[in-house]
Amino acid sequence: MQYVLIILGALALLFLLVLWFLRTIWFHRDPDHTQTEQDDRLIRSPVYGRVAYIRRITDASVESEKIGERIPVRDITHEDWPPDCPDGSGWLIGIAMTAIDVHFQYAPVAGTVVSIRHFPTGRNLPMFDFWEYLRITYFRRAVQLFAKRYTFVNERQTMWIAGRQVKVGLVLIADKFVDKITTFIQAGQSVPAGGKLSFIGRGSQVDVVICGHPDLTLLVKEGDPVFGPRTVLARLAGGEQGHPPSALQAGASPA
Repeated sequence: MQYVLIILGALALLFLLVLWFLRTIWFHRDPDHTQTEQDDRLIRSPVYGRVAYIRRITDASVESEKIGERIPVRDITHEDWPPDCPDGSGWLIGIAMTAIDVHFQYAPVAGTVVSIRHFPTGRNLPMFDFWEYLRITYFRRAVQLFAKRYTFVNERQTMWIAGRQVKVGLVLIADKFVDKITTFIQAGQSVPAGGKLSFIGRGSQVDVVICGHPDLTLLVKEGDPVFGPRTVLARLAGGEQGHPPSALQAGASPA
């Protein structure tokens, strides 16, 4: 019996050490993206995680097979569709982040931060049930998250970045156990592609809203892993390549 207690105690201690490592070191790791290529045709992933869904936007709404109706993008962003994108077309890409992914967010394009708005809520709902959490976190498999209720009601922060060729919105959606969202930039600031934007605690989700560009080329599909700015989500048709990697690192305007 004494040996059993010793083994159980050792396992408990090991578990606590692993948990401490994940929460204090691994969870806060911050890869270097300062040499990200500044190509205005590329829309990069703002986060590390896994692509949960990809939907076309028409008339500022997306089709949901799950609930059998169209969902206004406003239900996700909690903001009206940008007036400078009058046709209401675009793309919605949802990326789920688990507790073992990098939790910093990065600019998907070089441009100017147009706005940042925080939308609190009374109580956050969990993103995953137990089996979904195991599947996406430890088995690294895709789960279907589109149109789940948390997508519409949980706390979120919506920010818009106007690039030279595209306007992109990021919607940081908090999970039930999120501590807080820390933002490192402000409206009016210029950011390079791959520039650090924010940090969100624990598991969460970031939705990428791409205004216009129905003819862009998607370079990821649902279920694919993404590795922050190292992963290109989509390529715009035509246009100019843009700037060398160092051109915007000091916060210069992408004039």
